[in-house]
Amino acid sequence: MNTSSQTHIPTNVDAAMGRRMLIDSLFKYLMTIGGLSVIISVSAIFFYLASVVVPLFTSPSVDNRQEFSVPGPANQTTLAYSGEEQREIGARSGSQGVITFFNFATGAVLSEVAVPVPAGVQITSAAIGELRSLSQGYGLSDGTVILAKQGFTVTYPDNKRLITPSLDYPLGDKPLAVDPKGQAIRLLGVQETVEGSTIAALTDDKRLLVSAVNISTNVMTGESTSEIQQSEISPAPADIRQLVIESKQRELYVLHGERSLARYNITDKTNPALLETVELAPEGQRVTALTMLSGGFSIIVGTDKGELSQWFLVRTEGANFKLRRIRGFKAMPAAVTALTPEFFRKGFIVGDAQGHLGSYFATSERQLFIDKLSDKALTVLGIPPRGNGYLAQDANGRVFSAAVANHYPEVSWSSLWEKVWYESYEEPDYVWQSSAANGDFEPKFSLAPLTYGTIKAASYAMLISVPLAILGAIFTAYFMTQRMRTIVKPTIEVMEALPTVVLGFLAGLWLAPLVDNNLAGVLLCILLLPASMVLASYVWHVLPESLTSRVAPGWEAALLMPVLIATIWLVFQIGHPIEAFFFGGDMPNWLSNELGISYEQRNSLVVGIAMGFAVTPNIFSIAEDAIFSVPNSLTSGSLALGATPWQTLIGVVLLTASPGIFSAIMIGLGRAVGETMIVLMATGNTAVMDFSLFTGFRTLAANIGVEMPEAGVGETHYRLLFLSALVLFAFTFFFNTIAELVRQRLREKYQTI
Repeated sequence: MNTSSQTHIPTNVDAAMGRRMLIDSLFKYLMTIGGLSVIISVSAIFFYLASVVVPLFTSPSVDNRQEFSVPGPANQTTLAYSGEEQREIGARSGSQGVITFFNFATGAVLSEVAVPVPAGVQITSAAIGELRSLSQGYGLSDGTVILAKQGFTVTYPDNKRLITPSLDYPLGDKPLAVDPKGQAIRLLGVQETVEGSTIAALTDDKRLLVSAVNISTNVMTGESTSEIQQSEISPAPADIRQLVIESKQRELYVLHGERSLARYNITDKTNPALLETVELAPEGQRVTALTMLSGGFSIIVGTDKGELSQWFLVRTEGANFKLRRIRGFKAMPAAVTALTPEFFRKGFIVGDAQGHLGSYFATSERQLFIDKLSDKALTVLGIPPRGNGYLAQDANGRVFSAAVANHYPEVSWSSLWEKVWYESYEEPDYVWQSSAANGDFEPKFSLAPLTYGTIKAASYAMLISVPLAILGAIFTAYFMTQRMRTIVKPTIEVMEALPTVVLGFLAGLWLAPLVDNNLAGVLLCILLLPASMVLASYVWHVLPESLTSRVAPGWEAALLMPVLIATIWLVFQIGHPIEAFFFGGDMPNWLSNELGISYEQRNSLVVGIAMGFAVTPNIFSIAEDAIFSVPNSLTSGSLALGATPWQTLIGVVLLTASPGIFSAIMIGLGRAVGETMIVLMATGNTAVMDFSLFTGFRTLAANIGVEMPEAGVGETHYRLLFLSALVLFAFTFFFNTIAELVRQRLREKYQTI
């Protein structure tokens, strides 16, 4: 009999299997795409932050280099170069009183103005005041001085910008008698403001004179009157080489000899007083250039060895100050021959005997760039008001100009992460202060106190939340009855949805005053609450079984609630008598006055409690799930082998759940590190390096939230806020990576238990 084979016909089971495999395949690709999208998104965030931050650490660019002959009369020595803020017009001040205005880029002369010097009188000396005032003085051969001031008027005829230079005379165009004896002025120092002017002059016969011209204006008539005060400093130092008056006209610096600087108090112009004499350079070196930085606080000193240093006054005792060397800078290749500060920032440029020009910034202690301009010494330097260029003249009368893009000189590794000695500070410190009330502000951009505050906030929050969350998760998952667990766990998880702005509001307006008024009680709560729970547990253990058996296993925690409430009430009741007896009725004041511990109402304790309350639900939920997910077969097997419930918990359950518990802690840490609103509302938000429980702090996240709306796009402040975000990103990435490695190690180690 012939038989024939039959073809297999797919059944419904095969079709269902095919659909499942298709769904599995699609889900696999979907998960892959989702994972790659997360990686790409995180990478994009990182690279975006980095793209904003990287320009902070790039060197300034120098463009449009030009070279031309000295503009204006060649028979006078160049006193100084300056210009207007658009870098279109430069100004050359000559020793014979001729001010030449020229094209900044080409040197083409635009106009010349001569200071009105009386007939038969010659200019014998000249000096420049603080750059931002654009003032300059000329000493004459008859013992008089004339002050001039540059000005630039901007107009827009036919919608085109027109800059018109001018020359004004703040004390009038008639020379001011400085020396009653009529001796020639051989050396001059000037400073001019709208309130008045100060002139220091060294005469031909070696007398050092100080004159003050105070101008008062009648608000009714608009008429101005001047009052002149004059005095002589005697004895005057020998071999005086330079006179410098600080911008507030309270002190006079006299450079004399090889390296000596005398500091005089000229607040009372009729009675100058010598305060101190310091040596600005090591023995064997000669000071070859000296200038004051913008603001009039710091002196920059250059020597014949190319060394550069910064000096300013430091408070010693009471109201006494001493001039101290604060920092040195990278030396120039040859002897320093010229120094010029920027108009408004703490930067300066340097010329040396081999024709090098160097650019520096004081606060960041950076040498920004150095260029070789000539084979001859650079004798005169100039900077436009915005610091966006330079003018340099060499000994051969050649002038070099350039445009400089120098936007972020304040930033360096030392200024961000190390202690910096700022002007008017008694010692180096970590300071974040991004703005100030006046133009003399020295940028203070230390990220150290913000990073420290971030760590401090996270530490206190985790100290409170981790014990509560982990111990609560252990009890809920392992000991609590199922019915009670269905009430407790959802209740705690609902707390995660509570907005942090609400918690911050409550912490700042309710909790902070409560802690302040009951500080002793709050501190006692930290100690006595755990003790009360231990005591209650012991009492429960010794109670007769006839009583304890009435409470179903797993419901014992409900009995602790009245104990905790009673303990808190009792502690708060005895807190005030304790404060009255031991701390004079005011523990915060006692901490400040007796122990020297600073106390702020919105402090780390308040923030720690509030942030701990915010972080606890996250840690609890994940840790509880991890513990509850431990297979019953493991716990049953352990108990069957004779282990007690506690031995099973410690030796089996916690070890098996340790990867999940560790993940919960790290997620809670990430939440604490990135918290913003609670920190903003519940602490003093001060950027300090203090781990005290009773002081505030400022975190990186809070600082970004506060200052980003006020930061100018593209400015140093703006980019440093992005750097703060990058530091936060790196911080969380580092710890999450470590956490994942530890979690995987724990999983591999205990998965076979």
